[in-house]
Amino acid sequence: MKHARVSLEGQVHDAVERDGRLLLGDGRSLDFDQVQWLPPLAPTPRPRTILALGLNYADHAKELEFKAPEEPLVFVKGESTLIGHRAITERPAGVEFMHYECELAIVIGKTARQVARADAYDFVGGYTVANDYAIRDYLENWYRPNLRVKNRPTCTPIGPWRVDAADVPDPMSLDLRTTVNGKLTQSGNTRDMIFDVPFLIEYFSRFMTLSPGDLILTGTPDGVVDCRHGDTVVTEIEGIGALVNTIREIA
Repeated sequence: MKHARVSLEGQVHDAVERDGRLLLGDGRSLDFDQVQWLPPLAPTPRPRTILALGLNYADHAKELEFKAPEEPLVFVKGESTLIGHRAITERPAGVEFMHYECELAIVIGKTARQVARADAYDFVGGYTVANDYAIRDYLENWYRPNLRVKNRPTCTPIGPWRVDAADVPDPMSLDLRTTVNGKLTQSGNTRDMIFDVPFLIEYFSRFMTLSPGDLILTGTPDGVVDCRHGDTVVTEIEGIGALVNTIREIA
């Protein structure tokens, strides 16, 4: 099932997709453009931890002229970075290079601690699409993204849907694509991750507790381009959804 969280007339509602429309909990059926889309997170629990992978696709590492990592390169994001489908991401004035990152995001479904790889999928509640924008100007180095690169308000659209894990039979064989103003700029497949979903859950749960609602953003393939004021960026993952986002330059 595809779950959404939306705002309508000042009220927040949980919804599901039904026959190409949004079905609210109170029974109303709405067109997609009748609501404001929010990050598709359940009201409780909220994500306490958002983990994000750098250079988790070998082709992206090559694109950036870096050797593929031998251990996950991980950084932490704040929930305040998250925005929903059809929202606006702000690009600071004077920035030279700001690019999207189309990523499969794992939504943890139950408390995970010391999880074996073979059992990892039992701890996945669902998946969503994340677009983890990076401002390359502010990067100290590709191995340690600093706060100004990855923790800015509006820099991480996610959605439109949170898709139940049971409805994604093989998350490691999903096509990813990004378009900018309708032009295809990025194409890849989750099978090309260096560290796959089971590995990541086992890896993190060895030294920390993953809680229900926590997010793991799994990295992006090659094909990132600079995004400018007014650009419409669509990051899409097969079976998960197409996340639409617009860039606005700010002073």
